[in-house]
Amino acid sequence: MLRNIIIGTCNRKAYQQARVDNRTPTTSTVITITNITDPINKIPNPQAQTKTFSRLSNMATTTSAPSSGATPKTLIKQGAEAHLYYTTFLTPFLPCLLKHRPSKPYRHPLLDTRLTKHRCLSEARLLVRMRREMDKARITSSAEGGSGAHGEGEGGGDRRDGGGTVPAVYFVDEARGEIYMEWIEGRTVRDVLDGVLHRRDKDNSNLSPAAAETEPENNDANVQRALTALMHRIGRTVATMHSADVVHGDLTTSNIMLRSPGGSTNSPDANSGFASEAATDLSFTHSEIVLIDFGLGSVSTSDEDMAVDLYVLERAFISTHPRAEKLFSEVLRGYEEGVGKKRGTAVLRRLAEVRMRGRKRSMVG
Repeated sequence: MLRNIIIGTCNRKAYQQARVDNRTPTTSTVITITNITDPINKIPNPQAQTKTFSRLSNMATTTSAPSSGATPKTLIKQGAEAHLYYTTFLTPFLPCLLKHRPSKPYRHPLLDTRLTKHRCLSEARLLVRMRREMDKARITSSAEGGSGAHGEGEGGGDRRDGGGTVPAVYFVDEARGEIYMEWIEGRTVRDVLDGVLHRRDKDNSNLSPAAAETEPENNDANVQRALTALMHRIGRTVATMHSADVVHGDLTTSNIMLRSPGGSTNSPDANSGFASEAATDLSFTHSEIVLIDFGLGSVSTSDEDMAVDLYVLERAFISTHPRAEKLFSEVLRGYEEGVGKKRGTAVLRRLAEVRMRGRKRSMVG
């Protein structure tokens, strides 16, 4: 009986190790057990030295995360906190994003398990909360029949009018630190801004002297109008998030995506509505805004926390997009319009205080 208990323990350990190694256990998995002693005769049992567990494959089928079909996981980005993979969910025809938080060897195993589970569940809950609140705001706006200031004739209930959205959550495996969520086909606001500004400067430099007198003004006016409308919609989207008492924690232009108007594809490398050339033809004006990466997010009603969110976004504009720094004022205008005059004034007043603290920190070093 003691021998069976030992073998069963090794069975579970082998399966857990196989899951950590990110491989599926099969019938070929062989566990070598040494120093097993017969509890009755007190002598080594040579028959128990090597044991093949044929039930490992059945255990993997019933307890592992949902099968992603035959589509292999493709690493997209690797950060300090998590790895992002492109894969499919349940069927090979439903693309999804897998966010995996690997274990940190420098942390105590118990602490690492608790932190991974907590952060995974916290992000999933925020995504579900935001999805529900943003859909509710969109339905309410549609019922009222209003339209945004920059809606260009679209109904007020359209997400493209400033409500925005977040990726839908498909499945959460907190034990493994994995979240399967909706695949967003598009580009980040950072890539779009860099592409548009670079293309505008390139076009202006290639104009002939005769056309340089009129063309730059027309091109700059169109680009400026499109960017202003985009910044206004971003401000309203952030306002919708804060109205749901959710603070992002890392609100940068890299964590704001624009969904491609042409829909999604089944490959992260496929050209979409935001291909390198299409990213500069102002196609983003009709794109849906999607907020991503709520790993540092939290639920808060504090004006201070919301002001810090806006300050982080402002610093992203200053450091990453110095030529678009003036556009941030349009983000604040759209934000104040979205949250309302009373709360908007309070948050912007607190933002001014946060700026002063940031300047003092920069001066002191």
